[in-house]
Parts: sequence; C-alpha cells; structure tokens
Amino acid sequence: MQIPPLPDGTSIDDDGLWSQVLRPFGADTATPALFLDRDGVVVEEVHYLHKVEDIHIIDGAAAVVARANGLGLPVIMVTNQAGIGYGMYGWAEFMDVQDVILNALAEDGAFFDGIYACPHHSKGQAPYNNPDHPARKPNPGMLLQAARQFPIDLKNSWIVGDRAGDVEAGRNAGLTGGIHVRTGHGAEDAERDRALSLGTDRYRALEAASIADALELIPLLAEEG
Repeated sequence: MQIPPLPDGTSIDDDGLWSQVLRPFGADTATPALFLDRDGVVVEEVHYLHKVEDIHIIDGAAAVVARANGLGLPVIMVTNQAGIGYGMYGWAEFMDVQDVILNALAEDGAFFDGIYACPHHSKGQAPYNNPDHPARKPNPGMLLQAARQFPIDLKNSWIVGDRAGDVEAGRNAGLTGGIHVRTGHGAEDAERDRALSLGTDRYRALEAASIADALELIPLLAEEG
C-alpha cells in the first residue's frame, strides 16, 4: 500500500502502527490520561468511516475532551482501523477523515494530544493480516505506545469505548477503569454485558449512555483544575 506524506509528528512503523503526537507533553511527572475510541464514541458509527461527508460528532464528545484538556490530562485516541487492513480505504482517506474530526473539535476548544491507529485484522490483506497484533484492541499495544511517547500514568488512566474490546484493552494496559457507551456498537446488549463482565477489584467497568456521561462517571474529570 502506497503511503502518502504524513502530518508532522506522525509515523507509521514497520509493523503498520500509526503514531501521531499532536501536542508534545512537557510534564515532568507522569499524569493520568483519557483514552478514547473513535468510531461510536467521538463520531457516529457508520461502518468503516472513510468519507468526510459521513462524519457526525457525537453530542458531548467535544465537552469531555475539552474538560480533560483544561485539567491538563493527555487525551489519546486509540482506534482499530480494520478497513485499511481489508483494503477498503487507505491512509490518505484516514487522514482526510481525521482532519475533519480534529478541526470540528477544535471549533469547540477541544483537542487530542495523540492518535494511534492499528490496521491489522486476521482477515486483512498482507501486510496487515496479523491474527493477533499486539496493538489491535483488546490488546493494549496502542495504549502502551502512547505511554512511551507521553508521560502517562497508566494505572490512574481511563478509557471510553463502544466495544467490550475497548474496555478490555484498558484492563490489559493496567488502567483504573473503562466506560462502555451505548452508542455505536455499544447498543448491542452482548457488547454491554461482555464489557461490564470485565470489571474486577482493580479495574472498574462502567456503563454510560454516551461519552457525555464521562464527565460525571470519571473521577479525573470531576477534579478541580
């Protein structure tokens, strides 16, 4: 697959993982982060989003991101992109979609610090056909990569996703908790039940109607800045 010129601060490594540092974090000590899935959490799920005209920001997403920004918390997008692995679209389309999403959020004073995307899938086309890539959620690779590039305190961080695999990725990365939202694929009862079953004494698995509820459910976002 031909890879177009990448934005500043972006790399696609030899294994196909997209890593983008939008705002280098200058903190001297590690701080908790807010990890967000993209499709079904920040934008409406449209099944392999790759056209800018299909982008619809979910109500409350910008407010949650902006709240984390205001508190000095890194906000990190971690998204599986099997559509690239399938050959349905390429990195150029991914970049076009990302530009529109980021610009729309910026209009509401919200921004991401880092973005990570994994194109691998067991049914993908080579070289993206790894059946269990360490970066594809529920594996924690994207979250761990973020912690190598940002001063992130993983054990006090949270993740929000619409799939059980998002919540599981948070647990596998050693986060404090994950929120399963009922938007996108989260509307399926099986996804909700599996996500909530991932809770343990050390990992909180919570349910929410949408990302907007994160303002009340995630203790980090309720702290005074």
